[in-house]
Amino acid sequence: MSQRLGIAVIGAGMAGRAHASAWRAAPTVGTGGLPDLELVSVCDIAGDLAAAAASRYGFSRHDTNWQDIVEADDIDIVSVVVANSLHREIVEALLAAGKHVLCEKPLTDTVDDAQAMVSAAESADSIARLGFTFRRAPGLAAIRDFINDGTLGEVHHINAWYWTDYACSPTAPMSWRYKGVLGSGALADVGSHLTDTVEFLAGPIQSVSGGRFHTAITSRPLPLSHVVGHDHVEVSDEYEPVGNDDYAGFGVEFPTGSGILQVSRIAAGHPNSLGVEVFCANGSASFDFRFPGQIVLNQSIDGHAATGLTTIQLGPEHPYIADGLAMAAPGVGVGQNDGFVFQARAFLDEVAGRPEAESLPRCAQFSEGLHALEVRDAVIASANDNGTAKEVAE
Repeated sequence: MSQRLGIAVIGAGMAGRAHASAWRAAPTVGTGGLPDLELVSVCDIAGDLAAAAASRYGFSRHDTNWQDIVEADDIDIVSVVVANSLHREIVEALLAAGKHVLCEKPLTDTVDDAQAMVSAAESADSIARLGFTFRRAPGLAAIRDFINDGTLGEVHHINAWYWTDYACSPTAPMSWRYKGVLGSGALADVGSHLTDTVEFLAGPIQSVSGGRFHTAITSRPLPLSHVVGHDHVEVSDEYEPVGNDDYAGFGVEFPTGSGILQVSRIAAGHPNSLGVEVFCANGSASFDFRFPGQIVLNQSIDGHAATGLTTIQLGPEHPYIADGLAMAAPGVGVGQNDGFVFQARAFLDEVAGRPEAESLPRCAQFSEGLHALEVRDAVIASANDNGTAKEVAE
């Protein structure tokens, strides 16, 4: 095991800053030792953003050309957190240079590019993983445990949603998030998290039906400065058409049942609301990401409620609380930023060669990112065929 690991982040926007902060905090969670970590560089074509993030999170320098990260001898691990369409070129170059890569979701824009990235990851000598941070929410992890240990048992049906409101305003500036075809908007952005959440609990999505898209705001003003995340900046009088979806809804079939999923970036009053209700052979459970350390659980006997709906504040006996929070007690706040920290620690454990049994759960494989895009394409095909059921490619 190397005695030192140098870390860089490509992308200094909203999610890039979350990755940068997470690498800094990662040694404080989990158990067992790690090599010495050196926070080397934050890279972004917008040098002012890169410099600000590097300074804020304790990185030694900033760069403005991602090729400099590829060629740097002092960098071993790289987070790739840029526009989806840029992932393939950057990731393939990093893997060819022997860097370990943690790529933000979705893996890329197209199935063809995703297949190429999977091949590059499988042939690389380094580790390539994908960032699905919602798996790290203590509540979702606890529900998964209750399903797998028989407390809840086999999943019969599921209701899941991811509602956000970042695109509600018609004056929100044009950015890469609003460009592309139907299926590359809300479905790709927040929907990739939602389909992964459903599969995390219920198993692989095998088919979809009833696919529907809606674009409520069909054009957006061009920005006059950098757009970071969902920030509103000063805009011009010039507008550009929106190419993709504000809303998507569809049904899914998985090995033991079915469900309904909805995603939106125009859900007024819901800044960041992922929720799931799962109905199983031995009861039900629900989760609201606004309260990541809490679930509502019901256990049943012969189909009848035995416990009623019980709200559980998760504690040290549940995933990610012990060895994850400085104050490991029920009711202590946990949030989305913690998920990035848990993810970074899991990736470091794998790079350091620590056994999986002694580490946080491994990060997602690139093949799982490919599958997510195949689910997305099945939704698109269903929507284009008036909601007809479509099989997910295997």
